[in-house]
Amino acid sequence: MTNPYAGVAARLLHGGKRRAFSPKRRRLHSRRLEIETGFVNDIPWQERERLFDEGKIQILWLCGLPYIRKANLRENDMELVAVPVPAGARYDGRAIYFSDVIVKKGSPFQRFADLRGSVWAYNEPRSHSGYNVVRAHLSSLFERSGFFGKAIESGAHTTSLQMILDGRVDGAAIDSTVLEWVLSHHTDFSQRIRVIETFGPSPIPPWVISSRVPETDRKRLRKLFLQMDEDPMGRSFLSGGQMARFVSASDTDYDPIRIMARAAEQVTLEAL
Repeated sequence: MTNPYAGVAARLLHGGKRRAFSPKRRRLHSRRLEIETGFVNDIPWQERERLFDEGKIQILWLCGLPYIRKANLRENDMELVAVPVPAGARYDGRAIYFSDVIVKKGSPFQRFADLRGSVWAYNEPRSHSGYNVVRAHLSSLFERSGFFGKAIESGAHTTSLQMILDGRVDGAAIDSTVLEWVLSHHTDFSQRIRVIETFGPSPIPPWVISSRVPETDRKRLRKLFLQMDEDPMGRSFLSGGQMARFVSASDTDYDPIRIMARAAEQVTLEAL
């Protein structure tokens, strides 16, 4: 399975080689911005983030946990562009998402507490939905270490899900928007897994832009995002990602993740 929400990034090109993965998205942004754009989704997210930090990528869809870590720095050169609102009814028209705790259908686990001593998968340690929120929940239960018998870093939410289906692990917390996308493309999976608990809601991962981009371009790009649902091509793009629209956001919207990150600091998933 390919993870559609591993992260995407964009270059604003004033000359130079274009690297794009979606002609539709490139046409939309180039036409509305009157600036040549290129989308980058064919490299690992860590590489995209590094290129963003180096100024070689100007726009980035970033998980909330690395976002707050960057934003907390005294000096940072990024700002929020907009945040997506998922289309599903459970999101109630808000820029939020959840972490669904998944187990294999037929397993004995009925709630998160039943997973004590189990084999757990998490996508990676800089993820809020798959790692940070789980440790924050364990902190609320006064569980500092050793709750799981074994914790395995899978590398991606979709890999964690596949490991559950294959019986290699017992459970994982999956980004709800990723889970919905997977189930819409693999309908049989819904008969093979169960959601036994849900953490959240959490503020959804934001789109950020480098402040090194000229202010006029930043304003035009923000307007493009916020008006995307008014454009037929934009609505098609949103529908493909199961999103309803983009809305404005402020840094304080991510304070809940900051609170959870502080609670998670003293928690390890396995025994020390």
